[in-house]
Amino acid sequence: MKRREDLTTPRHTRRLGVQYDSDAFGRFAESIASFLGTARFLVYQTVVIAVWLIHNALAPKSLQFDPWDRGLVLLTLVLSLQASYAAPLILLAQNRQERRDRVTSETDREVAERTQADTEFLAREIASVRLALSDMVTGEAFDDRLERLTEVVEQLGRKVDLLSSAPAGADERPA
Repeated sequence: MKRREDLTTPRHTRRLGVQYDSDAFGRFAESIASFLGTARFLVYQTVVIAVWLIHNALAPKSLQFDPWDRGLVLLTLVLSLQASYAAPLILLAQNRQERRDRVTSETDREVAERTQADTEFLAREIASVRLALSDMVTGEAFDDRLERLTEVVEQLGRKVDLLSSAPAGADERPA
């Protein structure tokens, strides 16, 4: 076995020289598969087969292209050929749809994870805001404290007045 000198490049595989765009072919396969899955196609196929059968059963022998007495071999061949191409095209379309569904579900999962993370973050932020607000003084509490402070200041003012009006040598009263 001959060794290759340059192992950095992949080997070239031998092909028949047929090049095609896999996306374009996939879109084509999907369009065929979507048409094959419609009621319109079933009606068209039924009409074609009915005309085929009626023509080959009732037309003179010289105009029959698929004689009834030979078992409608050409019709069988055409339907087999249609089935042999339809099945792989339908499978190709299903595979492409499966890939799209997988990408969509992965994107949905990522969005759900981000949404959950954002929701948890917002829940923590709301909890911290609630804690911060619980430590803050509300308007009623501030008014109550201000009233108590005013009462204490008034009491101190009365005591100062009592002490200042007392004679200089008198004993001080306990508060």
